[in-house]
Amino acid sequence: MANIKSAIKRIGTTKKETLRNKAVKTNVKTTIRKFETALDKGNIDEARELLQDVDKTLKKAASKNVIHKNAASRRLSRLNKKLNNAK
Repeated sequence: MANIKSAIKRIGTTKKETLRNKAVKTNVKTTIRKFETALDKGNIDEARELLQDVDKTLKKAASKNVIHKNAASRRLSRLNKKLNNAK
């Protein structure tokens, strides 16, 4: 356990940040999963709409520094590639 006052405060801050980051990452994974299931079922139009949601959630996560902006861009690029190959 931390003894210094600032370290004690930092523990609380870290817990809050961890919860927020976990929620955002879960949301990203969920939207990606929805996109991939639509793609597997062959619903190209639905997948295209869901890709916009994925784009939105990835950019939001990157802006909150939950994931790196390059990682968000890379994931979106790979999903776009999947969609284009499915056509």
